[in-house]
Amino acid sequence: MSDLVAKAALDRRLAEIITPVIEDMGFELVRVRLMSGKTTTLQIMAQRPDGGIEVDECGQISTAISATLDVEDPILDAYALEVSSPGIDRPLTRLKDFDQWQGYEAKIETADLIDGRRRFKGELAGVEGEEVLINIEEGTVGLQFDWLTDAKLVLTDELITEMLRQRKAAGIVNEDDFDEIVDETGSEED
Repeated sequence: MSDLVAKAALDRRLAEIITPVIEDMGFELVRVRLMSGKTTTLQIMAQRPDGGIEVDECGQISTAISATLDVEDPILDAYALEVSSPGIDRPLTRLKDFDQWQGYEAKIETADLIDGRRRFKGELAGVEGEEVLINIEEGTVGLQFDWLTDAKLVLTDELITEMLRQRKAAGIVNEDDFDEIVDETGSEED
């Protein structure tokens, strides 16, 4: 399992427990994080294999995972369970994510310095073997997947447009449910 899906040892243990539950329901685990603060939160991001997830599906996953975690009991303290979609500016946690989102802007961080830097921001250029390719100002850079400590899409107009297009194509968004957009002059926009 990639460290980007589950970074800490306990996160990896939790992923081992919940991955079969999520996969048996027809979903994929994108990321798991146990975060402490005022309250401890177990954050789980999941999606369908073809992308996306709906609120009621998150509820179904939450119910199934809760039952499994109650039996396994890997977390000592009280915690809140949060199941969500990866979101538009989603984390990129699996090698296939970098290929799927080729052409979109991303931020990538590495554990060690690569040519004097750890942070790379640019357009994803797919994958080549175990390397993630990203177009930065200096040219295309190949980063070994196991060098990465963090990666996520950057929220851009193009990304929002693509996500809306996907939701519309999947029949999730019906434009008839929305009012027309009217600009400041009072005329309708297309």
